[in-house]
Amino acid sequence: MPRKTRVAVVFGGRSSEHAISCVTAGSVLAALDRERYDVIPVGITREGRWVLAPDDPARLAITAGVLPAVEDSGAEVLLPTDPGRRDLVVLEPGSMPTALGDVDVVFPLLHGPYGEDGTIQGLLELAGIPYVGSGVLASAASMDKDVMKRLLSSAGMEVGEYVVLGPGEWDRDVAAATAKVSGLGWPVFVKPARGGSSIGISKVPGPEGLEKAVREAEPWDPKVVVEAAVAGREIECGVLGGLDGAAAEASLPAEIRVVGGHDFYDFDAKYLDDATEMDVPAGLDAETTARVQRLAVQAFEALGCEGLARVDFFLCPDGRLVVNELNTMPGFTPASMFPRMWAATGLDYPALVDRLLQLALGRSTGLR
Repeated sequence: MPRKTRVAVVFGGRSSEHAISCVTAGSVLAALDRERYDVIPVGITREGRWVLAPDDPARLAITAGVLPAVEDSGAEVLLPTDPGRRDLVVLEPGSMPTALGDVDVVFPLLHGPYGEDGTIQGLLELAGIPYVGSGVLASAASMDKDVMKRLLSSAGMEVGEYVVLGPGEWDRDVAAATAKVSGLGWPVFVKPARGGSSIGISKVPGPEGLEKAVREAEPWDPKVVVEAAVAGREIECGVLGGLDGAAAEASLPAEIRVVGGHDFYDFDAKYLDDATEMDVPAGLDAETTARVQRLAVQAFEALGCEGLARVDFFLCPDGRLVVNELNTMPGFTPASMFPRMWAATGLDYPALVDRLLQLALGRSTGLR
């Protein structure tokens, strides 16, 4: 009998989105077809240690408001540095190294820095192991909200007005930094440039709240992006790379509506409270739906993405579609927007997971 395709599911990591990565991994582990795939769960602790994790999705769920985390099991996992090999090795204190066998593909379910930003993609490229999702450049560019907006704007897409406060810029000249931001008008949104899950983000109604917001963003990223508020409906669209060289395709769009007293779509509204309502698919006319899908694919291709992405828009009252951001590894639980959009389009969660693995297995590492 030919052996099954062996998948290493990598999750956790050193970013602020560690817990959300664990939740995503739990959902994927539960959905993988064990008749077709051998699965190796690899957790990365908050300190960055790679460990062999239990294959137990229930341990990776949010339970009674408590966020999950990768625990250091003591069984350290080593990735091969020889691109001619794909075998994972486990080291345990006082024991001989144990080989887990060759890995055919990696599913890197990491959100934020040290994972979604091109770092693990570069490591896997060096190791010569295929992986799900975008490559080094697209991952890094999409993670940085400033670079992402520049590239999308240069491709002819409309993005919201914003300014960047570089590392230490606020401390060097508070008055100049405040004037720079004030040119956007109020309110503004202050964000870590390379963060996610709305961690470290503040809505600032006027200049008196700006310093506090900058201080809340800086621990997550010394580079801070300040965005002008955009009036409009929040519309999202999923994109999948095409199989066998076919063009990328877009899902039906969806809409997020924040309720329950939240000023914006913050971390609690996303993950802990019943503060959002999601219309899947969105209540859009056929022309607007087609325009969202076309622009989502355009953004995907402009950034050189592969595999998957979620593109977020504001649909303005005058009909303009403004790109808010593109996420190369969106939330991936069955309740997350990306899988729900694809389910509404006709691709259910297990089939979506399988599609992503087949896309990864169908392309080589290196220049392509």
